[in-house]
Amino acid sequence: MRSWLIAKRNQLGFTQEEVASKAEIARTTYAMIEQENRTPSVNVAKRIAKVLGLDWTVFFEQKCHVSCNESKSKPA
Repeated sequence: MRSWLIAKRNQLGFTQEEVASKAEIARTTYAMIEQENRTPSVNVAKRIAKVLGLDWTVFFEQKCHVSCNESKSKPA
């Protein structure tokens, strides 16, 4: 699950339907992206990112998103 995506959407007070509508995609598609059942195309990632104020490349980082960044700062 992309918990960071859900958290950002909730922080902005948007429903899945609102994000999907603003990004011009189906709500079911957006829901599948949140649940990591689908990876968005670059075009769709850019549209979602614009709605939520994110960098679109975040959708293509490693699955561990936050924990990967934390592990980079820990000594090996």
